[in-house]
Amino acid sequence: MADQYDVIVVGDYCLDLIFSGLPTFLELGKEVVARDFAMVGGGSYNTTVTLHRLGVKVGWASDFGTDLFSHLVLELAQKDGIDPALFIHHSMSLRRITVSASLSRERALMAFYDDGPAIPAAIKALTAATAKYLYIPALYTGPAFEIGLPLVRAKHIKIIMDGNSYDDVVLKNSKVRKALRSCTIFMPNRAEAIRITGEENLDQAMLKLAELVPLVVVKDGANGAYGCQQQQIVHVPAIQVKPLDTTGAGDCFNAGFLRAWLDGKSLLECLQWGNIIGGLSTLGYGGSGKVITILDVKKYL
Repeated sequence: MADQYDVIVVGDYCLDLIFSGLPTFLELGKEVVARDFAMVGGGSYNTTVTLHRLGVKVGWASDFGTDLFSHLVLELAQKDGIDPALFIHHSMSLRRITVSASLSRERALMAFYDDGPAIPAAIKALTAATAKYLYIPALYTGPAFEIGLPLVRAKHIKIIMDGNSYDDVVLKNSKVRKALRSCTIFMPNRAEAIRITGEENLDQAMLKLAELVPLVVVKDGANGAYGCQQQQIVHVPAIQVKPLDTTGAGDCFNAGFLRAWLDGKSLLECLQWGNIIGGLSTLGYGGSGKVITILDVKKYL
């Protein structure tokens, strides 16, 4: 079967409520009034819509409910022209909301998620569709991974995982090591790479992860990004921007890197693409608020 998609993105939608332009950070017992507010699609929507805007044939396997938040994100997806073929609609509430108190280079987050369906959209998507890559926006080791992995292998789909995970997700856990060994590319940020490996030095953390994954890509915010392949580490500095909001920048970096990777570009070029798209995303609110095209990338290149 020919590949229906370049990339299938799995994972929950989220509606991001972003409060920015805060005069001070949040304090107990004190009201802090933001100068600006935005409501944008978030969660795995960020990487999906950025890939789509960059011309990648992307399918998004996500679950939606009858609640207002699901409907709002579905409207955004329709407006952005995202392929709805892998959406699953449920007759239940599936509220997924993140509130971001955003400063220029940092933010505090508060979230709420309803319990999801027993069989997520990802499993149904993998039975019906195929792709070159499956993108999972977290280091995921749950039951759906155990169910989905044989399907992925049978269809020769390569797995890419982001490093988003809880504090107890560490290499000492055999399930974590199994998940990493299944990956072609692993894309944590600096803090995640160090926590997962238990190493204090980033180079050592990357080398340790590279024992399990062919390509490790580490995002380091304003310091740029690193790649580790065949035990060799390369670094590309970030572009110079004045951030408005950093929410979702890592998701956009991943999309930029993947677009270049799909085009067969070198690791250094892929890191450049990730840095440019991740950096430009901070000029808007959330990971989807700033529309970034290939023309924008070429201007920086």
